[in-house]
Amino acid sequence: MTSYVPPGKKEAGLEDAGAQVHRIRITLTSRNVKNLEKVCADLKKGATDKKLNVSGPVRLPTKKLRITTRKAPSGEGTNTWDKFEMRIHKRLIDLHAPSDVVKQITSISIEPGVDVDVTIND
Repeated sequence: MTSYVPPGKKEAGLEDAGAQVHRIRITLTSRNVKNLEKVCADLKKGATDKKLNVSGPVRLPTKKLRITTRKAPSGEGTNTWDKFEMRIHKRLIDLHAPSDVVKQITSISIEPGVDVDVTIND
């Protein structure tokens, strides 16, 4: 819930009056859920400490990449199969902030195996 700011006064999180506020979408992808959730929590905590408008993390459906292959290399013998699966997890975080503040927030240490994509929508 946002607090009331009287006209003529600045909001606490937005120090620069000349900085343009952008809609920023951070997309996080990883194969490891624990690392992904840790990075999401760190990003959200950093944004809320600066009193920014944050929505997310939104959990998108998990992609399951599957490969089914024969165990026997020669093709002889009983038809036995191996099934391999790689799961890709994805999270979205939306921010309303100036771009220099987002640089400060995203300067956290990112866990190995987590890909971060930052897009700015005006």
